Amino acid sequence: MGSHLHSPQTIAVDLDGTALLTDTLHESVLALIRSKPIYIFVLPFWLVRGIAYLKLKVAKHHALDVTTLPYNISFIDWLRVEKASGKEIVLCTAANDRVAEAVSKHLDLFDHVIASDANTNLKGANKRNELEKRYGDKGYDYAGNGRADLEVWAGASHAIVVNASGALQRKVSKVASISHIFPSDPIAFLDWLRALRIHQWLKNFLLFIPILAAQQLSDGQSIFILLVAFFSFSFCASSVYITNDLLDLENDRRHPRKKYRPFASAKLPISLGVLIAPILITLSIVLGKFVGKEFLVVLILYLLLTVLYSLVFKRIVLVDCLVLATLYTVRIIAGAVAVSLSLSFWLLAFSVFIFLSLALVKRYSELIVQADAGKSVAHGRGYVVSDASLLQTLGVSSGYISVLIIALYMHSETVKSLYVQPIAIWLMLPILLFWVSWMWLKATRGEMHDDPIVFAVRDKASLLVAALMAIVFLYAANGMPI
Repeated sequence: MGSHLHSPQTIAVDLDGTALLTDTLHESVLALIRSKPIYIFVLPFWLVRGIAYLKLKVAKHHALDVTTLPYNISFIDWLRVEKASGKEIVLCTAANDRVAEAVSKHLDLFDHVIASDANTNLKGANKRNELEKRYGDKGYDYAGNGRADLEVWAGASHAIVVNASGALQRKVSKVASISHIFPSDPIAFLDWLRALRIHQWLKNFLLFIPILAAQQLSDGQSIFILLVAFFSFSFCASSVYITNDLLDLENDRRHPRKKYRPFASAKLPISLGVLIAPILITLSIVLGKFVGKEFLVVLILYLLLTVLYSLVFKRIVLVDCLVLATLYTVRIIAGAVAVSLSLSFWLLAFSVFIFLSLALVKRYSELIVQADAGKSVAHGRGYVVSDASLLQTLGVSSGYISVLIIALYMHSETVKSLYVQPIAIWLMLPILLFWVSWMWLKATRGEMHDDPIVFAVRDKASLLVAALMAIVFLYAANGMPI
């Protein structure tokens, strides 16, 4: 067929990175691994048979929930206007035809769907050949976003450039006439900070608890080692947060607040997350090895437990909270191991119960958010909204038990030997009782952050509690005047 003299009535639209702000293959693979982790060992064998075969098998084994995917709304709105003016809108994508058809049905926008099948990966030259076979040379406008689309743009009447870099736009202008440009939002530094969850690094100050309890803060060498251990745990935690976010994309997008996370909202591409996570864990292990072999063992155990939590435990009722409490406590154990300090029964017992209470606060708050959104279940968790009252009871009880442990600790010989004014430690009891009660009061009112630690850092009452406890500790330890 010959070239068209006038603007074609057909707009062929790419899916991944164009109509969508994400890549459906990446999404599908991660969702498959999350639901069936064993398939991580099967994927290479599918890939050996070709990328088209891989896409088909992944699509067959996991039906991607296209209703929650991050769509390029402004671009899709423009396409609807073009369709209303009489244009034929065709979805032409390298995604598997199962995924493409599901997207087409959901959007109710496209007149036809052209996609990859078991034998052909509809990308680059393959896509151009298929479009020319149907519409002729220059018989269509094409909307795409990547380097692979240069071949397709070269055969199009006009190029519609979506979410492309300036360098790619210049290359497109050399092979086609650009009719429209839909620029992408640049990746903001704040998005990376949110993805790494830098604010969550505050939890790793728990590594300093053993040396604080032993009153050895004047030991410069131990402080330096703990600082290295702090960054080791922080890099490890950030790697796990990224991995967890990648594996939990579908569930996060159903959550009223988590849907705005960088990967769930597609502000950061999945490919960058897959690249950064192993780099962070490598840095973590290198620093951990510097701290010492015993610390490295604890770090690896922490990493394994967090991976199991992300893949399995987070979906098991109550077990998830127990594992979260354990992960907090492991940080304290790691701090003791790093500087060769022994841990008391009292500190470990207190840690388990206070962190279990905080873990239950976290789950309770999530259920309250789901209830406010009119939902009956917490997606990706084993809970239903009606479990909230039970979690509240368990959480308050656990918090009060942690205070009871401190009360029993007052009678130990350790208190008498460590503190100049051991009687002052009793002041900790009303302060802790208030704080536990305050946290649960805020959670009950629906005013709790998804993470209680983050809430505490921003909450004036919690900061006041921390200041009062520091004063009490200093007075008990040194006899300093209050």
